[in-house]
Amino acid sequence: MAKIKTTKTEQSVSDFIKEVESETKRDDSRRLIDMMTQLTGEKPYMYGPGIVGFGSYHYKYASGHEGDAPLAGFSPRKAAISLYVAPDIPEKEKWVEKLGKCKAAVACIYIKKLDDIDEDVLKKMITASIKHVKNMYPS
Repeated sequence: MAKIKTTKTEQSVSDFIKEVESETKRDDSRRLIDMMTQLTGEKPYMYGPGIVGFGSYHYKYASGHEGDAPLAGFSPRKAAISLYVAPDIPEKEKWVEKLGKCKAAVACIYIKKLDDIDEDVLKKMITASIKHVKNMYPS
């Protein structure tokens, strides 16, 4: 079985954020860190070279593939900020419709900046995602 490349690292979150080119993305990253710390009750850590994660869970699929992933996380990428949520949150489409200016993929929500979305809806969506993951993969 292939080794999982994206894992928790000892890289400094604050050093990572300082290196983000866009001042807006740096500021939004700090706001997301505050938000996700509050929602998860966990301190941020680097997950791979570019994802800020909070908390963790262990998953195992029917195929036998297993690993660890953050309960919540984001990555301030050049094109957009990627917000990581459970792919199968109940009523995900409803959350996305209410969120504001964003694009959704299976397990990511892409935003240009936090001011484009409703942060209260984002908080509810992240909370729903965390609850769903904890129900699917109890520790």
